[in-house]
Amino acid sequence: MNQVKKIYGTEFPVILAPMAGITDLPFRLLCKEQGCDVMITEMISAKALYYGNKNTIPLLQTEVEEQPLGVQIFGSDPELMGQMAHKIESRGFAFVDINMGCPVPKIVNNHEGSALMLQPELAGRIVRAVSEAVSLPVTVKFRLGFDEERKNAVSFAQILEENGASAIAVHGRTREQFYSGKADWDMIRQVKESVSIPVIANGDIFSGEDALCIREKTGCDGIMIGRGAKGNPWIFREIKAALKGEKIPDRPEQEEVIAMILRHAQLSIHYKGEFTGIREMRKHTAWYTAGMHGASKLRDAVNQVSDYEQLKTLLG
Repeated sequence: MNQVKKIYGTEFPVILAPMAGITDLPFRLLCKEQGCDVMITEMISAKALYYGNKNTIPLLQTEVEEQPLGVQIFGSDPELMGQMAHKIESRGFAFVDINMGCPVPKIVNNHEGSALMLQPELAGRIVRAVSEAVSLPVTVKFRLGFDEERKNAVSFAQILEENGASAIAVHGRTREQFYSGKADWDMIRQVKESVSIPVIANGDIFSGEDALCIREKTGCDGIMIGRGAKGNPWIFREIKAALKGEKIPDRPEQEEVIAMILRHAQLSIHYKGEFTGIREMRKHTAWYTAGMHGASKLRDAVNQVSDYEQLKTLLG
């Protein structure tokens, strides 16, 4: 447990999974307020960093309230990954996370993300290169395997540990599954039993009860919440209560949801300007209001909103 505390700042961390286009700075701040222990930036391309891509620099923006915060990078060139990790390690991050689980075709077709599970030796060299280039702990997020026939998470985890990974996060699905089907928590347990470094469990955690269940079934050292947090930063207060054996808070009433949407919008505007901030709130508002009466009509209306006052009036 001391190893977990050293990396994540708490003995059993509840972590917000890095999700491209979702877990930006404004959303991370809201999740932190609701009890999330650890966050990680959206995934950042080592190549984009190297070439100074203008869309990449904002992804590195952080606030002190987020700590401990990890930075996630992806790529397939060990030397470049090491160089870029070294370049950004002094920006206040607590650890460097390597993405080896992204299932998106354009990432996989470039031999990055979950495609690295097809090349365990290369994956090991990447971890080694990054570990040797930075003074921070290096963690890795990956899946059970590329497809059902090649579920190599156990041996893959061992290779990562041998090459210097300080902790690993395992999503209980293969790349071919994307987010369909049911996460295989039993295989996460197999990974946990095969290595001595901390193992973070990820997949199908949508409530405080789920958090208790995955901890019991996997023996994991922490849990990572992905889709369960979309439009629902309150999931962290529910999970923290469940883990402490306290009464799980009720889901928020509509008034609280609307107040959170408006706070989220204000933060987005503060960090990104009104034009971008409001447009990015369109998808978040759809997630926040999913299942509410009239949600479909509201979604259509929100897609026409172009400033904060319009959004406030619409939700009022």
